[in-house]
Amino acid sequence: MQKIAIIFFLAVLVCGSVIIGCSPTGSNNNNGATKNGAHVTIKNKGSDTMVNLAQAWAETYTGITSTASVEVSGGGSGIGVAALINGTVDIANCSRQIKPKELEQATQNTGKAPQEFIVGYDALAVYVHHDTPIDKITIPQLAEIYGEDGTITRWSHLGIQNSACPSDRIMRISRQSNSGTYFYFREALLGKNRDFELGSLDLHGSKDVVEVIGGTPCAIGYSGMGYATPHVKMLAIATDENTAYYAPTLENVLAKSYPIARPLYMYSLGEPMGEVKAYLDWILSTEGQQIVQQLGFVPVENN
Repeated sequence: MQKIAIIFFLAVLVCGSVIIGCSPTGSNNNNGATKNGAHVTIKNKGSDTMVNLAQAWAETYTGITSTASVEVSGGGSGIGVAALINGTVDIANCSRQIKPKELEQATQNTGKAPQEFIVGYDALAVYVHHDTPIDKITIPQLAEIYGEDGTITRWSHLGIQNSACPSDRIMRISRQSNSGTYFYFREALLGKNRDFELGSLDLHGSKDVVEVIGGTPCAIGYSGMGYATPHVKMLAIATDENTAYYAPTLENVLAKSYPIARPLYMYSLGEPMGEVKAYLDWILSTEGQQIVQQLGFVPVENN
């Protein structure tokens, strides 16, 4: 009897070890989202222009569902796309469209073709210090400020006396080259055959651009219209000197009058399913799009 009892005890011990060893603490669902039991963590990364919006979406959504949470991080559109290519995120945020080469790389690396969703629109505003005596500017003038061998390097070249800037030199504020905002602004001003002039102050985030300009009377820069503060002003912009000037407003973006407006994108890794699909569907719902407008962007549902 004692021998039988020992054999029985060892059998139970072995079986218990197998069960414990095979029970996962976390696993991945078929969209890549991390799953712990019934709870899914959706990983979302990318555009700094969109990071405040993405965080607001994540916080609200996490508060209304018990089955998912959303981890948001910035770093720039290029960082988000790189993470999508590597298969380490479920959704990449981009303030530019994904490039064909990036789409191909993601598909080859992960076996899943990224799917594109337009989740809002943004007017890319041109900012100056609130005391700078200028209220409007044209696209060709901006091209000569920012472009290679540009002819506008001083405020007096624009016909104004910026007394708060004793040097009279325009300080160009830009974004780092991994930013979707950087790529969009460069192409909107310069097309595909001209590059930015070297020597600008290149900052990491959209908020950083506005903060520096708010404390620098010599500066000019570009960022999303949702980042405006009382310390800066946004210039009205015309396509050229013979066309009307339009301010970066919700109404002008909806009317397609403001000349530097762009879609905001989210890319899922493959066709979204499960909690990832539910989250994207909610972002495009009335509730999700209300948050877009509250944060100073333009909702999709009005376009």
